[in-house]
Amino acid sequence: MQRFSRPAELMSKASSLTPKQRYEADLEHTDFQRDPAQVEAVDALQRIYDELCANRTTSHGLFGRKKKRTPVTGLYVWGGVGRGKTYLMDCFYEALPFEDKSRLHFHRFMAKVHEARKTYANQSDPLVKIADDWASDRVLCFDEFFVSDIADAMILSRLTEALFERGVTLVATSNVDPDDLYKGGLKRENFLPAIERLKTNCQILHLADGTDFRLDHIQEASTYQTPAGPAADDALGKSFDKLAAGRVVHAGNVEILGRKIATRYRAENAVWFEFDALCRSARSANDYIEIAREFPVVMISDVPVLVDRDENAARRFINAIDEFYDRRVNVFLAADGGPDDLYAGTELAFEFERTSSRLHEMSTPDYISAPHRS
Repeated sequence: MQRFSRPAELMSKASSLTPKQRYEADLEHTDFQRDPAQVEAVDALQRIYDELCANRTTSHGLFGRKKKRTPVTGLYVWGGVGRGKTYLMDCFYEALPFEDKSRLHFHRFMAKVHEARKTYANQSDPLVKIADDWASDRVLCFDEFFVSDIADAMILSRLTEALFERGVTLVATSNVDPDDLYKGGLKRENFLPAIERLKTNCQILHLADGTDFRLDHIQEASTYQTPAGPAADDALGKSFDKLAAGRVVHAGNVEILGRKIATRYRAENAVWFEFDALCRSARSANDYIEIAREFPVVMISDVPVLVDRDENAARRFINAIDEFYDRRVNVFLAADGGPDDLYAGTELAFEFERTSSRLHEMSTPDYISAPHRS
């Protein structure tokens, strides 16, 4: 079984291994297996790593003038879900021996860009200022590159041009062939130059169909544990460990729309909430939309059987499941009752029928194998 979060004993060697060495070291772990398509991607990432390390120069020349950065061709790796794209990008990112780099979910990057546009609203070309800010990093790594919104498409058309002009190296993962980005979108012809720019400045690599390691594990495990308690939490923990990509943070917070929500565990692609933190605090549907867009895997523990006095929490839970379902999030629950017994009240009995139905569907192979809709 492929494991996409690096074991602690391997993390300790992080500063001294190249991307290829990391991958080979992980193969020695019993949870890993060699995948030919992954090896091709690792070779591409190793090439970028070598070129970046060879071009490590100071950013200022004589008399403090900025040196023109030597461009390094990046990588756009795309393919089906569960193929280890995020894991491979993290191998690369963690290996880079310098600090001027950023790695973030693409949706979060775009949220930051929209916020920065407000800051630079009085500038003649805000996107140039935003590109200047991000160009302080030599490398930008984006997970789940995806374009569905006309505003994002128009922004990216100008922003990618400015970033590449500044010598930024882009490494991105996606479920979508670059030629199909923003397919069918309004005024797509204005976005086509951005696609060509990606193809010029990045090696395009298709992580061809193969074993869906994520699907293997989810089908092997159970997405719904009952009753809630230590045994259920242990099962969720094993699933989280198998599915989490990148650095795992224990007992932290995730910031959603400027507000923090306590988490039991959080990784780049997965988050684990306790029910009270997710549904008993003041949350809106927009919070759940953001969580659903950012995290392909969501775990919720200590879900009680809900009654009428839990109306507010029950409504939030209904909203959360609706949003997770619409975005095809893989949801793992530890609950005191099964999907059909989780609501024992009367006020929301009709609404909860839909929730119960969706919880059942979320454990089916068709749902589990569907790509995340970020």
